[in-house]
Amino acid sequence: MQKHLETLEEAATHTTDEARMLLPGVQAILGFQLVAVTNARFTVLTSAEQLVFLAAFVLLAVAMGLLMAPAAYHRQVERGRVTRRFIDLSSTLLAIALVPLITAFSIDTYLVARIILENRAMAGAVAVIVAAILAGLWYAMPAVCRRLKT
Repeated sequence: MQKHLETLEEAATHTTDEARMLLPGVQAILGFQLVAVTNARFTVLTSAEQLVFLAAFVLLAVAMGLLMAPAAYHRQVERGRVTRRFIDLSSTLLAIALVPLITAFSIDTYLVARIILENRAMAGAVAVIVAAILAGLWYAMPAVCRRLKT
């Protein structure tokens, strides 16, 4: 297997590209959530479920902030240069952003399933399955591949 070690510039480009790939999806979901609260079906949710919806919205906002943080950091702290510190910080922030993203997606999945299925237990099961799949793809699979690589 051939390996190519990235230069700092290549690593920085890949890191910022990865954030740019995630950010539009998060922003689109935030937009849909803003529209959802004005939809008549939103009132089908109980007050507690509406608060849970708010929690999902806040988690998505946090995820968006974490995804945008590397660019803000670079512009303010390391403008005009690329350092290992920037790449490590950016990679960490991107990995951390996936936690509120998984949680928010799972909450949204629960609420959508709750409205469609009209069954809280089944909606909870669907949400747990989504959380497990996302955590598996975004954390478990990379961890296994990292172990196999060594």
